[in-house]
Amino acid sequence: MLVDDYSFSAYKSVGFKSFTDVDTDTIKDVKMSAPELSFKQWMSYFGNVMKVSPVPKDMKFGDVPEGVLRLGGTFVISGDEVVYQWSDRIPGDHPNIANVVSTAKEAKVTKTAANGPNMNFFESLFASKG
Repeated sequence: MLVDDYSFSAYKSVGFKSFTDVDTDTIKDVKMSAPELSFKQWMSYFGNVMKVSPVPKDMKFGDVPEGVLRLGGTFVISGDEVVYQWSDRIPGDHPNIANVVSTAKEAKVTKTAANGPNMNFFESLFASKG
């Protein structure tokens, strides 16, 4: 999870844009559908969005916080290497989850083949030394 301050410099450094920077042709190209949620689930969702949305203290009523307009993305990182990056084109846009999981699994297999099996400290205490 990436957490940034109100300057959004970390988001900008990885190429994430604001929704206000997206060109209208890009918006038209994205096919989205709303999740199937009950009324209660939608109310819970909107309540949670309001709790986690970054709202500056000096914000005026009716203004839209920059954090709400900021687009995010998805990364798969293996060691120090970014092996997959997806930048959301519009709010609610997301990568194909199967592709993300497949890339993560492949990165783990490649890393394990190169470095041997990864063990945490506890596992290494009980590993056979044969």
